[in-house]
Amino acid sequence: MNKNFETNPLIDLLPPHLKQFIKPQNYDNYSPINQAVWRFVMRKNISYLGKVAHKSYLKGLDLTGISIDEIPSMYGMNRILKEIGWAAVAVDGFIPPNAFMEFQAYKVLVIASDIRQLENIEYTPAPDIIHEAAGHAPIIANPDYAEYLRRFGEIGAKAILSSHDNDMYEAVRRLSILKEAKNSKQEDIDKAEAEVYKLQNKKVPLSEMAQIRNLHWWTVEYGLIGHTDKPRLYGAGLLSSIGESKWCLSEEVKKIPYSIKAAETEFDITKPQPQLFVTPDFSYLMQVLDEFANTMALRKGGWRGLSKLIESKKVGTIELNTGLQISGVFTRMIRDEDNQVVFFKTEGPTALANREKELIGHGIETHTKGFSSPIGRLKGINLAIEDMGPRDLKAYNFYDNKRIAFEYESGITVEGLNITGIRNLQGKLILIQFEDCTVKYNDEILFSPKDGTFDLAVGSSIVSAYAGSADYHSFENLYHVSENTTIQPETDETKIKLKALYQKIRDLRHNNSATFSDIESVLETLKTNHSQDWLLSLELLELADKYNFSDLKVKAHDYLNEQKSSQPDIAHLIDDGLEIINEMH
Repeated sequence: MNKNFETNPLIDLLPPHLKQFIKPQNYDNYSPINQAVWRFVMRKNISYLGKVAHKSYLKGLDLTGISIDEIPSMYGMNRILKEIGWAAVAVDGFIPPNAFMEFQAYKVLVIASDIRQLENIEYTPAPDIIHEAAGHAPIIANPDYAEYLRRFGEIGAKAILSSHDNDMYEAVRRLSILKEAKNSKQEDIDKAEAEVYKLQNKKVPLSEMAQIRNLHWWTVEYGLIGHTDKPRLYGAGLLSSIGESKWCLSEEVKKIPYSIKAAETEFDITKPQPQLFVTPDFSYLMQVLDEFANTMALRKGGWRGLSKLIESKKVGTIELNTGLQISGVFTRMIRDEDNQVVFFKTEGPTALANREKELIGHGIETHTKGFSSPIGRLKGINLAIEDMGPRDLKAYNFYDNKRIAFEYESGITVEGLNITGIRNLQGKLILIQFEDCTVKYNDEILFSPKDGTFDLAVGSSIVSAYAGSADYHSFENLYHVSENTTIQPETDETKIKLKALYQKIRDLRHNNSATFSDIESVLETLKTNHSQDWLLSLELLELADKYNFSDLKVKAHDYLNEQKSSQPDIAHLIDDGLEIINEMH
């Protein structure tokens, strides 16, 4: 099987600020133990989830090209996902929430290509390929759900973060990496865990991103579907966790009808969930998403939207009623008595756009130090500037290459040499350029001639405010790539020898060439040198059962019983494996 990366037209469409997160899958780095972990989890999941998951699950496994016996490659997944209009890319663990959402908007599945260690086979706080590929991908084959996921990404990518969200993202990413890495020091884990708890317990208002992240968690990650008394599973976190897929259906987990209230319900990523939400069907998910979108600054704009952007300290966009879009890091606003924004300011690289397309000559190269402008209605003039036709502009002395002075109802004054104006496709002014210009508010100089050319944003109100840039070409590094990278598992001589044993059994199974002495030899080596390993013992029992080596079956079974006694924490996993073998008959 060719494990090289095959692209997909959807991946080619991704903007550079998303492509920076894509990394090679490095398929050859998966060890035989990794492959055995995948096989065990998938076989257990197929056995159990076929009875309790949404009907799309099993069908989706086939449609998305996910094998039970081996870890999927990006090559294979992209080749098959292309048929249902999706794609997949490999990334390093958690990526920034807006970036994650934006990938979804482009119909690209983000797959953390690392796989959980055998010690964390039931659950890992770090995203891994079992969670992403075996959890998310199969349900995407359902058209209703796939459109929900795409639309969620489109709206979620515009959700505004708070600075608290940024801190929380980095803290959770660091903790998940440390918990999954086998050789992490306990003091480092404790310190990272304390930081997460400290941030979780900080009483801060939920940002838009925090709320939409909650909706994502209670649907895409941990969603149930159907009736509350007998729901089925569709959330990826449930479909990829042997433990939680059973726990979630117990009476100990409260089942709540899904509604917009889920946006206010927070979660603890380090623990099983005490309650879950149940949607009647996938269409209802879209209804709640649209209800939430109506509360966002994306659709409401105004001073509240701008204040969220200021607090986020990230690149965001406001759109004026004229269609002019300003993208940058917003730092200030002035409001009038009616709470209408009458002045805004960005600092650092800023770009202007209309209809998500950057205005020529108004990218970050032009506005390197920021952009500011008053907005609103002019004092003593009933007609807004944006509604003025050529005759009106002439009547109010808005001549090119003429000096002009005017005052807004807010009291902000503008005086300077009118150079030219930029109009949109409808012929309406959206920007007026001035030279030798002074903008004043009371006794404060907001802009002076020494600041250079002044571009006046034409508009009377902010109709939309959202995270990110209007034109994605405007900013190369829209999202920050975390410095906390996944820790690759260390290996030693003992581990190398154990991997060789796993590989030997894997080859024997694939080649249908196992002999009595092959299996017995590996079993004896396990007993002597790797007494803590239980998964390979199950694979040996499976082979002995397949070839009907009765004496070996007894030996392997007895050894597994000894391991259950000596390692009670993994006894239920051995029982799960025995159940899988029994079901093969």
